[in-house]
Amino acid sequence: MIFGGGFRMMRELFESILNAIVNHDHYFARKIDVVSRQNLSPHKKLTSAFWMLTNGCSANSTDEYCRLAESTAIENLKHFCQVIQAIYGATYLCKPNREDLKKLLRKADKRGFPVMIGSLDCMHWEWKNCPIAWAGQFKGHHNKPTIVLEAMASYDTWI
Repeated sequence: MIFGGGFRMMRELFESILNAIVNHDHYFARKIDVVSRQNLSPHKKLTSAFWMLTNGCSANSTDEYCRLAESTAIENLKHFCQVIQAIYGATYLCKPNREDLKKLLRKADKRGFPVMIGSLDCMHWEWKNCPIAWAGQFKGHHNKPTIVLEAMASYDTWI
């Protein structure tokens, strides 16, 4: 389910992220507890975090899919977000500096768009847990509350 219809992610990418996370934070490594039982596998912890983020579901819903308690799922997601920030933040989550902007503008100029840094894309995302008092303000395509997500990406998918 993970690699086919669940997250639409190649197994190699999942394994790459898993290895990076396990090598960076001991929380995700498999350990033996006091009664000589193995704790949760790193695969299960990563799957739980991905499941909550991709499906926008609550922590207690991971119990059905991953067999994790709500408190464990929340703790797991917090660790996951901190590790992702620590590992990939400097590369993928930083603002472009002057040199980066110059490079993006040169590339866009060569493609015939002289002042364009990237392309903007918008998507309506259904807001399942929208507060009832706000629902009327956020009515979308199908009379359901939606939020418009906007993302700008450069030619090399720098978002």
